[in-house]
Amino acid sequence: MSQPSDFHHVKYLWDDADTDALDPVGRLIYRSNLLGSDGRITNTGGGNTSAKIQEKDPFTAQAVDVLWVKGSGGDLRTSKKENFASLYLDSVLSLEALYLQTPAGERGPKSAIEDHMVAMYPHCTFNLNPRASSIDTPLHAVSPARHGDHTHPTAVIAIAASENAERLTKETSGDEVVYTAWQRPGFDLGLVLRDVCQQHPQAKGVILGQHGLINWADDDKECYELSLRLIEKAAAYIARHDKRRHTFGGEAHKEYGGAEREATLARLLPWLRGQLARATGKRQIATCEHDGSLLRFVNSHDAPRLAELGTSCPDHFLRTKIKPLFVEWDPHTGNDDGLRARLTAALERYRADYAEYYEKHKHADSPKLRDPNPTVILIPGLGMIAWGKDKSESRVTAEFYKCAVEVMRGAEAVDKYTALPTQEVFDIEYWLLEEAKLQRMPAEKEMARKVVVVIGAGSGIGRELAGRVLKEGAHVVCVDLDQKSADTTASELGRRVGPGIGVAGSGVSGCGYAVGYGASITGRAAVRRMIDYAVLCYGGIDAIGVTAGIFVPPDTTGHIPDDKWALTFAVNVTGSYVVGDEAGKTLRDQGIPASLVLTTSANAVVSKKGSVAYDTSKAAANHLVRELAVELAPNVRVNGVAPATVVQGSAMFPRDRVISSLAKYSIAYTEDEDDDSLRNKLAQFYADRTLTKTPITPADQAEAMYLLLSDKLSKTTGQIISVDGGLHEAFLR
Repeated sequence: MSQPSDFHHVKYLWDDADTDALDPVGRLIYRSNLLGSDGRITNTGGGNTSAKIQEKDPFTAQAVDVLWVKGSGGDLRTSKKENFASLYLDSVLSLEALYLQTPAGERGPKSAIEDHMVAMYPHCTFNLNPRASSIDTPLHAVSPARHGDHTHPTAVIAIAASENAERLTKETSGDEVVYTAWQRPGFDLGLVLRDVCQQHPQAKGVILGQHGLINWADDDKECYELSLRLIEKAAAYIARHDKRRHTFGGEAHKEYGGAEREATLARLLPWLRGQLARATGKRQIATCEHDGSLLRFVNSHDAPRLAELGTSCPDHFLRTKIKPLFVEWDPHTGNDDGLRARLTAALERYRADYAEYYEKHKHADSPKLRDPNPTVILIPGLGMIAWGKDKSESRVTAEFYKCAVEVMRGAEAVDKYTALPTQEVFDIEYWLLEEAKLQRMPAEKEMARKVVVVIGAGSGIGRELAGRVLKEGAHVVCVDLDQKSADTTASELGRRVGPGIGVAGSGVSGCGYAVGYGASITGRAAVRRMIDYAVLCYGGIDAIGVTAGIFVPPDTTGHIPDDKWALTFAVNVTGSYVVGDEAGKTLRDQGIPASLVLTTSANAVVSKKGSVAYDTSKAAANHLVRELAVELAPNVRVNGVAPATVVQGSAMFPRDRVISSLAKYSIAYTEDEDDDSLRNKLAQFYADRTLTKTPITPADQAEAMYLLLSDKLSKTTGQIISVDGGLHEAFLR
């Protein structure tokens, strides 16, 4: 039996105490999660595991063999029972007869019968399990043992993608593993595996050319340990041949400082995002990667040659396309204008090359040409910029290309890296089954592909707005004066999206659909850092909602001290101006439509005793909306939302202010009442002064701000929308 100390290139995680109480399916899930938790074993969404388990047939009550196999979609690391298909094993195996009924000339990995075989898997379903079966189901059905692991380990793929892969398989694994040449996954590949197993009865696994590893055992723990052991052998072999400082031909560009790199990316990304969006009409979300191993590749002599070859594993190139865009640029002698010029020319060439690739390899029934933009851009000194329709997709694309880099490193260490022929790549990328998956995807939400910065997101209207735009598919930068409150809101939003997708960690490199950031908007430098942070997280900005505000009550004499007057204007007016002014620079550079919404107040047009600083600042904010609408046109729409007093959830109404207001308006209360009771009394008092007689809530304001931030009111700018329940004193006159 293996021990954790036996492994240096993978993590041994099996613990018998965890499995003792699990049923056979539970043990399969456990094994799958362990394998999926190590990125060196398999990538996000890749690989599948199986177990042949005896179950009671619901019709006959007889024991039958059921193939449980991770289904289409999902991720080994997070898979649960509902992510596994269950099929009558005999039924799956009997499909061979159907396959062989087709004339030999019409069979094969790219034939119409292959796609028809996938459509037959639902007819083999055990116990009405709705999970769609994986294209790799036949591999697991024909393997000669009860348990199987199909993974995409970087070390094994490095062997599989080497020019002399068959020889290297023998050197690394002896007779335990047999090499098979590349073949597109499907039923025919299952029959190839079946034949290999019959010809090599001693074999415990097969390396699938360019693709990955499948191995098997009759005991689930033994199968897990075999997976680790085979991967460890390949990784150790590569490590012994590592070229160290000569990896990828050695360094061609010196390391670029972290601060300079971030500053350059913050300036570059919005412009680049605009270039991509204008080419297709679709916005993209970025993930930037520049860790040591990635920079070693991008800064190397061999990077241009290897990048041009593209990736080898189908899981990789489905995300990273036929190849990345490598931009020749010296970060130490170049400048922003020079880099932009190179990128402009390189993007034009890439799109032309992609269109040529499509025309050369398409078939009569191929889907139409897809987005010709690169999904991976490599720039010396800066690293990698990966793009996708959302953060999850761009992050996985970045992960896959990093895996591809490690594959190339390993292959170049022991041999010479080879990629798949371009026709094979095309036939996978434009496979009709893949197209059918894309067509089944739900329609995108209103704010999908957009990045929204919500300032004041730690409480009240800001928190509601952050949740509202997230619900419509936006990525949200939750900004608050208090970092902890910003992080709390971001974490809550992340949990709504889902584990591993919403909030994947802290900071730029780990952000998910929501991220928190602590900042004051009263200083220009802080606002610039906030905008740059949002850009580094997602690639750009599409909308900003400012809900931050301050109300400073007068002192006991009814007077507003000068410093409090200045603070009120600094937050309520100057802060919004600075946000608009600094964001405007970025949004103009990005060059695609954007929106800014400020929070003003009904008090801007209603004079009230005791709030002269607040009311005057909000009147100024009303006019600021109009001025910014003129200044930032035509690219940026600027509007305002004017709420009446919002008590619920507002940071401007702590308990002492609520009690002070209740006393001011002679509303009965007792000192022992809880905060909610006191707030409700005050809210209802304000509501009774309106035409609708209902309290104004943060959600009411958030809905109005969402409408203005979205494209639903795309022709509206320079306007103030009142959300005050019908406060007739605030009617325009």
